Amino acid sequence: QVQLVESGGGLVQAGGSLRLSCAASGSIVSIAAMAWYRQAPENQRELVASITSSGSTNYADSVKGRFTISRDNAKNTVYLQMNSMKPEDTAVYYCNAEIRTSSNRFRLYAYWGQGTQVTVSS
Repeated sequence: QVQLVESGGGLVQAGGSLRLSCAASGSIVSIAAMAWYRQAPENQRELVASITSSGSTNYADSVKGRFTISRDNAKNTVYLQMNSMKPEDTAVYYCNAEIRTSSNRFRLYAYWGQGTQVTVSS
């Protein structure tokens, strides 16, 4: 029904930048909040940043001032611009979206992308 496809991960040196994208497709009626999470080895999945449908944003303290989340509602896509990256940013990054589908217009369901690896070398 719904797919979230991430792209843009890879290997970058400390201090460098990457931009992640996540496009939602399928039987979508509307998308509420969208977010990026990350999970490093042996760590729990943590919220990196989120954005509402109206554009209000929220960031983890560890990425404030370095990462920027944005979205293109016409394209059902969310982005994460990551600057001044640090080795501790190394993780698998997951896209998350709260979506109403054509088969269930009255409820939001949370969907996840497959994850994209981000590695920051020191």
